[in-house]
Amino acid sequence: MSAKVLIIDGDISLSTVLCDYLASRGYAAQTVGNGKAGLEALSKGRWDVVLTELQGIDGNGFELIKQIRHRLPHIPLLVLTTRNDRESQIRAFELGCDDYQTKPFSMDLLICRMEAVLRRIRAYEESKQRVFDLNGHVFDATHQTFDGKHMSSRESDLLLMLCRQEGETVDKHKILSALWKEDNAFTARSLGVYINHLRGYLTPIGYELIAVRYRGYKLVKTLNC
Repeated sequence: MSAKVLIIDGDISLSTVLCDYLASRGYAAQTVGNGKAGLEALSKGRWDVVLTELQGIDGNGFELIKQIRHRLPHIPLLVLTTRNDRESQIRAFELGCDDYQTKPFSMDLLICRMEAVLRRIRAYEESKQRVFDLNGHVFDATHQTFDGKHMSSRESDLLLMLCRQEGETVDKHKILSALWKEDNAFTARSLGVYINHLRGYLTPIGYELIAVRYRGYKLVKTLNC
């Protein structure tokens, strides 16, 4: 799971090692030394997760958590700190942190905690998204339209499932259970018909619907239009 990670920590030696470790695991990570620089970095770029110490702004990491939450209400925010007292942990969670990890810590465990938070956030965001830009062509699942042209409800629901997991195989049994409420040879043939309908929309605009044998279907971008 790749993501852009901002590390806000005055312990430069630790944050540099952590930054390198995250990079080795496929993350794009950057480190800054204080809360002011952290807020500036957040205002200038797009980040997927923030790891912060409790030193923060003028030594007040709680104020930093508060300001991050005010600016970015949904960004995953993990605290890394030497402060292991109960009161600090409670206050950090009350202000909006998603996890609290005391130093020293296992970097492997930190990655697991971070990925767990990212999965929850991404699942929540995906459950809300209903409009998709497909190479400049707009699919709107709420209004069941593709570039303004009406789709059948089943076409729209099927394309929505595929768009929400673009690049990943969507299990055909999951599709049949969700959209047809039955999983048998007849509904499987019907699914194949609708897949071909969607290919009529997608192939001309640089997308392919790949049938993954024995598993399901995958929406893949083939051209940059």
